[in-house]
Amino acid sequence: RTEVVGVCDIDEERLHKLGDILNVNARYTDADTMLSELKPDIVIIPTRTDFHFPLSKKVLEFGANIDVEKPMCHNLDEADILLNKARETGYRISVHHQGRVGTAFRAVQKAINAGKIGKLRYIFASGKGYYGGYGLLNIGVHSLSYLIGHAGKCTSLHASVLTDGRPIAPDDIATLSMGTLAGEHITANLEFESGITGTLLHQRFPEVNNHGCYVELFGTEGKILWNTRGAWIINDIHDHPDHFNSPGAHNIEGSAFSSNNSQWEQLPDEIHEDFDPSSNADASEFWYVDEYVKALDTNTQPTTNGNLAVHITEIMMGIFESGAYRKRVNLPQQKRDHPLERWAKETNTTIPKTTLNYTDWLEAEDKRLGR
Repeated sequence: RTEVVGVCDIDEERLHKLGDILNVNARYTDADTMLSELKPDIVIIPTRTDFHFPLSKKVLEFGANIDVEKPMCHNLDEADILLNKARETGYRISVHHQGRVGTAFRAVQKAINAGKIGKLRYIFASGKGYYGGYGLLNIGVHSLSYLIGHAGKCTSLHASVLTDGRPIAPDDIATLSMGTLAGEHITANLEFESGITGTLLHQRFPEVNNHGCYVELFGTEGKILWNTRGAWIINDIHDHPDHFNSPGAHNIEGSAFSSNNSQWEQLPDEIHEDFDPSSNADASEFWYVDEYVKALDTNTQPTTNGNLAVHITEIMMGIFESGAYRKRVNLPQQKRDHPLERWAKETNTTIPKTTLNYTDWLEAEDKRLGR
């Protein structure tokens, strides 16, 4: 249902490499020219975060729908402007939370809806092991989209945000291309409107786990755990009293737990009926595109819409605010600026901005901390 009709990049080498891969001849180094000549239905914005806001605003004002990479914006002020612009123009925002509509999420939600683990009461989610603040902005958006999908809106939170084993100080704030951040180790406790509670963990580990988010869902009668490899369920907690010990949680090999954890059952992925498993497409990305196109057909909002993205941003900014001011934060916030930048201004602290990539910045951060 979709066709790539043009590509645009200020880096000509990257532009032509992508154009060759996609077999697209319409190649531009200027976004305005591309928009005016091609008049596309959807514009994908997979740039670094600091370009998301100006490019998204430009496309919405031109008159096209957007698919923007996560996180949608640098702060809530920008997110609010985009959401209002979409409402004003009638065009759609979708933020690329492909996992939120993907195969594993659908399998997990199907099991919950069927009562397979009783009533859901608690969710735990952990990131890949990046530096905490960076992981929150990078992978945390996916974790939060899952938590919201299962538990509904978050109403309040309290976070422990530590650097070098102590609460963050204004000098710990930095601005990378991903955004303004702080905190090497982040633990956030969340309350949802449904009465469900949750914990979001983004803490730095010696090695990054490339299998993505790790999620555990606790019900009154069972438990589900899942990551990018798939999802597993255990129920009948009275027959298996050890199920809260997460046996095999980090020993998933291929498609099953080790033999001493045979009580765990793998949930089959929910694959779209039109998906071709022999193609090189990703099954969750197929769901994402299919749902977006259907939303455009029916003049409705996709699941991964701007409202979801704004709420995710509210939670992330709330975590930084809670860590900075050492307090519980109620959502939605009245102040929509970036709380770390506000904190720095209040303490007369200059936030260093870096052009370093994440790996080089991490090395510089360790030197700053005297390691």
